[in-house]
Order: sequence, then structure tokens, then C-alpha cells
Amino acid sequence: MLEIGDEAPDFELRDQHGDTVSISDFRGERVVVYFYPRADTPGCTTEACGFRDAWDEFEAQDVTVLGISDDPVSDLDSFAEKYDLPFTLLSDEDGAISEKYDSYGEKNMFRKTFDGVFRNTYVVGSDGTIEHVYEGVSPEGHAEAILDDIDA
Repeated sequence: MLEIGDEAPDFELRDQHGDTVSISDFRGERVVVYFYPRADTPGCTTEACGFRDAWDEFEAQDVTVLGISDDPVSDLDSFAEKYDLPFTLLSDEDGAISEKYDSYGEKNMFRKTFDGVFRNTYVVGSDGTIEHVYEGVSPEGHAEAILDDIDA
């Protein structure tokens, strides 16, 4: 895992609208970068809706939220629309950026081994360094936990 104080790896990924987004676009702002395995699955929906439901609090603190998965752009667009997600979702189809954030690799599910995205989150400070690290998070209440830590 990246550690507090590490420089956040830069990236350019396409968002749910097909536009290119870079972490450097948000220099000078605090950014939550959360990695999730699959759009429109129960855990990922719970996590995304938690960010949606706390959106006013994130905006009040000038915190940008970026969700990253290895889903294609078209899946992200329908996921964002279906759940009225007000933040940016990014497509990392080959997992290269997720890997830079120690959030991609071998997973085991239903006795099958495959590569996929791990549920990890980073808060990146306005200077581009990691402020908070959350590994293997539980989707329920995750957004509120981040807000509590930012407030502290």
C-alpha cells in the first residue's frame, strides 16, 4: 500500500462521459480516490451511494471524489445514471492505474482466480501527497468514516 506522505501516482483515465481526467487536474484540492471492484454490484453500489448520500458534506469541505474500477466507460455511465451519482467515475480497464495505487491484483472468488480491483481508498491532499489510507474497506459507512477523518 501507498503510505501517508507518499506522492499520489499521476494518472489519466476516461470518466463515465468519455472525457479524460487526471489527478493533476485537482492539484490544490483534497481528493478522495476510491477503488471498487465492479459497478452495479451490491457492495460497490452501497459504497457509491454512501458517497452520494454524503455528497453535500464533501462539497462543503471542497473535497473531490473519484471512483476507479476496471469497468468500461459505458458501464460507468449507466451505473452513475442509475444511482444518480454526482461524482466522477473513472475507467481503468487494464488495471494499470489501480496497480500503481496497490489496488489491483490476484483475487479468489468462488474457487476461481482472476485479476481485479481491490476495495481501497486514498485521500490525497492539496499538495498531491497521501493523507489517509484505507485498505480492504467495508462499503457500509465508508464515506462517513472518511469525513470523520478529514474533520479530525
